[in-house]
Amino acid sequence: MIYLELFLTFFFIGLFTFGGGYAMLPLIQQEVARHGWLSAEQMVDFVAVSESTPGPFAINIATYVGIQTGGGNENILGGFLGALCATLGVVLPSFIIILIVARIYDAFKESKIVKGCMMGLKPAVIGLIASAIVSMANTVLFAGSFNTAVFGELQFYLSILIFAVMTLLSFKKVHPILIVCLSAASGIVIGYALDLKV
Repeated sequence: MIYLELFLTFFFIGLFTFGGGYAMLPLIQQEVARHGWLSAEQMVDFVAVSESTPGPFAINIATYVGIQTGGGNENILGGFLGALCATLGVVLPSFIIILIVARIYDAFKESKIVKGCMMGLKPAVIGLIASAIVSMANTVLFAGSFNTAVFGELQFYLSILIFAVMTLLSFKKVHPILIVCLSAASGIVIGYALDLKV
């Protein structure tokens, strides 16, 4: 049954991932691809939507995957149940772990083993986030394989422009809502311009 499968998949992702939503992304990509729930392009689209909507990234992406897998636009009840199962699955492990840690952390916070575990998790989280970035860049920029034809495509230059704007904005004080609105407007204009060109 798809709903139980969604719940268990996202439960194990939530259980074995440290470092937040971005650290979960490689596992989510791997599991979604393994089950054949979404294509790589759909996954990139869901990541973009999850990033630009309010709320925690991992919960947003689990909800979107659950909606699409559970029923999509054709079956609203199925989409709702899929979203509920995936979201509950990704949230429940953290909730249980935090309850346990809150009860016992004071007794072990000075332990060298606990401190060592926390120090060891930091580079692993950075590696998981880097893996997600490389995987998504490969899908967006190179469509799974690198070749020189990518340098002749508008999408490559738009990606470089977006990266340059993000770098510039990281040094300036610009409200994030303004950035999201300008990005949406730019995407709509460029999308229509490309459609008219084709």
